[in-house]
Amino acid sequence: MDKTTLFGIIAGTSLIMAAIMLGGAIDSFLNVPGFMIVVGGTLAAISVNYPFHDIVQAHAAAYKIFISRKVREIDVVNTMVKIADISRREGLLALENIKTENLILKKACQLIADNADPMMIREMLAIEIASLRRRHHIVQDVFKRMGAYAPSFGMIGTLIGLVQMLASLHDPSSIGPAMAVALLTTFYGAMMASLLFLPIAGKLRSRSQEEILHLNIIFEGAKCILENNNPRLVYEKLSSFVPPKDRRSER
Repeated sequence: MDKTTLFGIIAGTSLIMAAIMLGGAIDSFLNVPGFMIVVGGTLAAISVNYPFHDIVQAHAAAYKIFISRKVREIDVVNTMVKIADISRREGLLALENIKTENLILKKACQLIADNADPMMIREMLAIEIASLRRRHHIVQDVFKRMGAYAPSFGMIGTLIGLVQMLASLHDPSSIGPAMAVALLTTFYGAMMASLLFLPIAGKLRSRSQEEILHLNIIFEGAKCILENNNPRLVYEKLSSFVPPKDRRSER
């Protein structure tokens, strides 16, 4: 469980709710028509903007930010050092039998076992990074767009409320509900964009950068093992990817 993501959403929501309750009744901030305009409009617009598959993929990725375990760079480095140690003791072919759920690491082990050319490894790295960036860009862009659409539909709701209010000035009892739609839709749109959509896009971008860094560590480690499978030399080279404080604690 990613506690920081969960904490951020809960803390932000709690502070907003506390401010509402300290200032008056919470039911005055509940408006079904305004909520329908913002949520329905945002979902409709994003459905027009992207294929259904991309939307499903984006929401699946958003779910993973709550459950994904952060992998430190030093953990990836230590894994490559262990692989170097196995290759030195048992030979390169032994790496074919390494069991891992990381498909990229499995591919790297296969390349090492096949004694692949370092240039080929570099090309594989470039392809993997380009593919990962393309997939992650689409996912991030879905939430960035939602973060832009939600306030826009909030403004649309505000205009609808103002038109309804102006059209019923002769009936004072209808001015209040129309004004509520006008103000609350802007509130809903701004809150969803600022508390959910844009932060999720930012967290996905951060995860993408981490994965690219891990890819670089894996493939640089694979090249180093092919050139010289001394575990200490592999560590010395890959430790450049690790913050100095973690190098000292792990050595």
